[in-house]
Amino acid sequence: MKCFEKGKPGRTIVVRLDQGDDVHACIMKVIKANGIVDGYIASGIGTLDHCILHMVMTTGYPPVEYFAEWHDKPLEVASISGIVANGIPHMHTVISDDKMAYAGHLEPGCRILYLGEIVIQELLGHPLKRERNGKNINELVEVS
Repeated sequence: MKCFEKGKPGRTIVVRLDQGDDVHACIMKVIKANGIVDGYIASGIGTLDHCILHMVMTTGYPPVEYFAEWHDKPLEVASISGIVANGIPHMHTVISDDKMAYAGHLEPGCRILYLGEIVIQELLGHPLKRERNGKNINELVEVS
């Protein structure tokens, strides 16, 4: 385990996503336009009609990965959360259809059906980044 102490919170940015917006692309655009280096996705809700989630299917190394996809299907977004390190978001989401809920890594291509609302909290202090460890997993590290 490793803990990272950040200096203090910075700006809080609230984003409204409109029908047809790509969630991942819009969040990247907001991060870049606002010069956010480190932060977290504090809240995310809405609806989707296209969704791609990245999930792991095994407990060993290397992980076996699966990409679940929904196209032209109404989905509720119960939550989007994640960490922004070195200007790059790593986000997970919980979505549901009329039968069950699904969770995984939010991939590009997730498209807003009616609306989306995201809150991004900037963190100031020692910068963070992701580096591949010996098991080929991108882990969070503090920039020296």
